Amino acid sequence: MPPADLLAPPAHPAPQPASAASSDPAARTPRAPRSGWQDPALLAIPAAALLLALWDTTPLDLLLAQRFSTGGGFPLRESWWLSKLLHDDVRRLAWAAATALVVGVWLPWGPLRRIDLPRRAALAVGLLLSLALVSAGKALSHTSCPWDLAQFGGAARYVSHWHWGLRDGGSGHCFPGGHASAGFAFLSLYFAWRDDAPRLARICLVAALLGGLALGAVQQLRGAHFLSHNLWTAWLCWTTCWAVDAVRRRWFGPARPLADANAETGAPGVFIAPVSSPGRS
Repeated sequence: MPPADLLAPPAHPAPQPASAASSDPAARTPRAPRSGWQDPALLAIPAAALLLALWDTTPLDLLLAQRFSTGGGFPLRESWWLSKLLHDDVRRLAWAAATALVVGVWLPWGPLRRIDLPRRAALAVGLLLSLALVSAGKALSHTSCPWDLAQFGGAARYVSHWHWGLRDGGSGHCFPGGHASAGFAFLSLYFAWRDDAPRLARICLVAALLGGLALGAVQQLRGAHFLSHNLWTAWLCWTTCWAVDAVRRRWFGPARPLADANAETGAPGVFIAPVSSPGRS
């Protein structure tokens, strides 16, 4: 007779609980990102540009500004709540947050520990470059603020901001919207986490968009900007952050598994803590 062990059914390893399988760091990898024209973030750039270009062909900027003006100016221009609290103080707060994120490139804190060094660097570069490009655009622009226009009590005439070489008779330097960039520049947070923490990325996306729109509205109420000025700021910040992230992917590849990143960063202060599962923050 054959030995008893040959007659016994083959042994199968006991199935592991789902919690045990999910606790294996090597099994958790960021989801594969879409690239090229399959990336919705890229498709949004020409789509939004087309919609904004269509907006610029309408008189809606002037009509909306008239809602906040008495004809002789903007009553809320010197409002303490708008000019001091929601402009000056919020701008300082935004710079403090930007500084904390830049420091976090080398000394990661909180959720920054979940992403590797290239993504932290791209986050900071996208944020700062967005602010710099908006500031450069304002410095080169001949477009004046609504409060400078004759129909709102000023002396300048309305000229489209796309007539780059044509002066309107005002002080200029009012396109695109600068204060709104204190919110929209933080769209770089979305691109930092969209691969392996999409829920956190969506929260950052909504917060940056709402923050930028709110700060832009402050300046619209004061007569400092038209709505299109702020919408083009959003477009410029989104495009800049996407481009920086695309360069990061080109040079460093897609986001690495978090386990691999942790294995390469043994120094104190640069540990990258894994998330519980893709899609959760």
